[in-house]
Amino acid sequence: MSRLAPGARRAQKLTRQIQAALAAAADPARAAGMQAYMKSTMPYRGVRMPGVRSICKRAFAEHPLSSCDEWQAEVLDLWRGAKFREERYAAMELAGQKRYLEYRTPSVMPMFEEMIVTGAWWDHVDEAAHLVGQMLGAHPGQMRPVMRAWSRDENLWKRRVSIICQISFKKDTDLELLYATIAPNLADRDFFIRKAIGWALRAYAWTDPAEVARYVRAHESELSGLSRREALKNIG
Repeated sequence: MSRLAPGARRAQKLTRQIQAALAAAADPARAAGMQAYMKSTMPYRGVRMPGVRSICKRAFAEHPLSSCDEWQAEVLDLWRGAKFREERYAAMELAGQKRYLEYRTPSVMPMFEEMIVTGAWWDHVDEAAHLVGQMLGAHPGQMRPVMRAWSRDENLWKRRVSIICQISFKKDTDLELLYATIAPNLADRDFFIRKAIGWALRAYAWTDPAEVARYVRAHESELSGLSRREALKNIG
């Protein structure tokens, strides 16, 4: 019989605790509505996000992870082993924990790429985009080329992340990068890409409305109606 390393045992205990706590808090009547709203093929337990976060907070405190490898392994164990959507929310909560900020470097991008590609829906993808944005802000030299490459990827969710990862940057927005990620997607007819373009421009309009208005005028024939409306929503 093989013996598990201490880190693996801690990881298994963390996963089991979260899964058990979510099962105990389940509300099947609510779960059906949540699944229908999110158009999810994966079922829900029926636990709202405040409840998921509370469960995660306790489990994370009781089972600290002592290395980047252990943290990545646990995130992916929760993610890959999920049978209910809240378990994937828990994996994303662990991925974004402040105590593991030092581990979120370009070296862990394969983990986030897997979560984005297999999550393949806006709730997972937009949360991951926020964390990718943090890495972009901390490691711009390494992350800019990755986001440029993602903006041309065949996977629409990676393209969405490349466009919206600077949503919270305000005056620190790298406009050259933003426009570079939008450009290859201007002709895309997918709703989530068009919405992403408009959302990213609208977010920057709070900082420089004149620049966003100029960009929209310059690209009026290329931008979709949805992207234009979103971009100009807060511009008087």
